[in-house]
Amino acid sequence: MNPRSGTRHTCGVEVITTGQPDDQAFWIDIGAAAQSGQFALCLLFFSQDTFPPALITGKMATFADGLPYAACSTAGEIGAPDGDTGQCLAVLFPKKHFLTVPLRIDGITSIGFDRIVTQVKEARQTFENASAQHHNGSGEGDVFAICLIDGMSVVEEMVTAALHWALEDIPLLGGSAGDSMRFTRTSLVLNGEVGDDCAIVIFFRSTVPFKIFKTDNFVPTERKLVVTRSDPERRIIYEFNASEAAAEYARAVGIDPGALSPMSFASHPLVVRVGGEYYCRSVQKVNPDGSLSFFCAIDDGIVLTVAEPTGMTRSTNTAFENVVAEIGSVDFVLGFDCVLRRIDAQNRQATQRIQKIYQKYNVVGFNTYGEQYLSMHLNQTFTGIAFARAEPSAGEQS
Repeated sequence: MNPRSGTRHTCGVEVITTGQPDDQAFWIDIGAAAQSGQFALCLLFFSQDTFPPALITGKMATFADGLPYAACSTAGEIGAPDGDTGQCLAVLFPKKHFLTVPLRIDGITSIGFDRIVTQVKEARQTFENASAQHHNGSGEGDVFAICLIDGMSVVEEMVTAALHWALEDIPLLGGSAGDSMRFTRTSLVLNGEVGDDCAIVIFFRSTVPFKIFKTDNFVPTERKLVVTRSDPERRIIYEFNASEAAAEYARAVGIDPGALSPMSFASHPLVVRVGGEYYCRSVQKVNPDGSLSFFCAIDDGIVLTVAEPTGMTRSTNTAFENVVAEIGSVDFVLGFDCVLRRIDAQNRQATQRIQKIYQKYNVVGFNTYGEQYLSMHLNQTFTGIAFARAEPSAGEQS
């Protein structure tokens, strides 16, 4: 497993990683950051196979008591020096450049749209009040919001829509928590409280210029699948074109039904056309009865198109180059990358090329069970926020 490593970016954000749950130096470093009083928030992305949630909360209580933090389990981590997974990543945001206000929304599968909107609006008012006092009332900097959602909740679309409604002009991005492709239970933590069936929303005001962006690399084909029987609440499709879903999907992509796997779903995504654009509706798994579970919302009558991923390296590199053209040199990127993109990169032997791009732009984040971007819940997409690099002032450590 990866040894501990740490990086401090020009804006003062610190990133610390480890692949060893017994790495005391990792927690000591986070503790030192907490004791300095210089940091507003710590984000933690962790493999719960290696780092159980109880370990996270226990270590943070011991070493970093008083430091606000939000954490979620992943389907893989982004940011270890060698690109390995099974990690715990800590991203520390300095008070000098960031104001943060977190909110945890519990019971998202039953709470309903209106109550989510109410909670987010109340938190937004708290954030705006804090912003009015920040930087001596100058209101300096721009705002955005990060969302971490239980990736097994099957309500990400509703939650994202409610957040977008309540946030109004505040841009949103984020990712659905994972559990290393076990599809059993994910974990989210806010300041020591662990749970699932919840979402964590974090308001940020940043004096560091930033750019929110997304990229994908799928191209629609002429092959169509019509949903003829489904369970929308559980995101399960039983039939395509009045035939068993798994068998019909396998026929459409040219694979034996018995050979369907996450690699198949990554290499042959399904997309739906909305407003002239195509969005992924990725398959999560095959069920014993031949039905298919999905990562995104589905319903009877939807026409899904078989797509083919193409040029992931090229499209990813172009997206980052476009960000540089807009904001200049990139300091680091907080990224949420669909786990199916990672699987597809492995399948096409493009993993090292993608990792080089992520390392070049200092991407830190995690592989998700879905991505949030503005008002949309997406699949097989990278969503990120890039922070501009600034030359450190005299006496500052870079």
